[in-house]
Amino acid sequence: MTTEEKAPRVTRRRVRTRANLLDAAFSVFAAKGFGRVSIEEVCEAAGYSRGAFYSNFGSLDELFFALYRQRADLIADQVSGALALDGPDLDVPAAVDRVTEVLLLDLDWLLVKTDFLVHAARDPQVAETLLEHRARLRQAVADRLARAQGLAQLPAVLGDIDGAAHAVVAAYDGVTTQLLLDKDVDSARGWLRQLLTALLTDGSHTSR
Repeated sequence: MTTEEKAPRVTRRRVRTRANLLDAAFSVFAAKGFGRVSIEEVCEAAGYSRGAFYSNFGSLDELFFALYRQRADLIADQVSGALALDGPDLDVPAAVDRVTEVLLLDLDWLLVKTDFLVHAARDPQVAETLLEHRARLRQAVADRLARAQGLAQLPAVLGDIDGAAHAVVAAYDGVTTQLLLDKDVDSARGWLRQLLTALLTDGSHTSR
């Protein structure tokens, strides 16, 4: 059997192993925090040896960054999808409901993301990864606002569509900080819905 014939089977196994390690790491990081997790704990949770770990990741930092990018890309794609479901006319309350469902249901993600934020605050290179993710979220919001027809004029204080997108992400940051402390998803979702609706409309919409 040639090397070319063996490669696809090895690649599939490595892809599966990598995915299992990322899933296990997500649970461990969320439960204990990035700085308190060892490679052995990730391997034990995934059911793999250290050799399997090192065949996929050079360090715990590398795994953490890969995990963050994977989950951040998923969230950004979900937000984009939620905002794309309306036709040309943007139904702000309906879009806000869909976005808050996507952003606020995963407390484990918020814990991991907060760990990454603290890590990024001390390392400019790590910060670039976080900034890229936040830019994707803002761009998804800005693109949808730009496509909307018949949307009430945004409050002048926001400046423009890009300013509105920054405000949406800032509102999310504030609400999720409270959510991390009180774990009250329903209250957080309701509060974020009110904030975003007020930001993006003339105030005529009421919270449901």
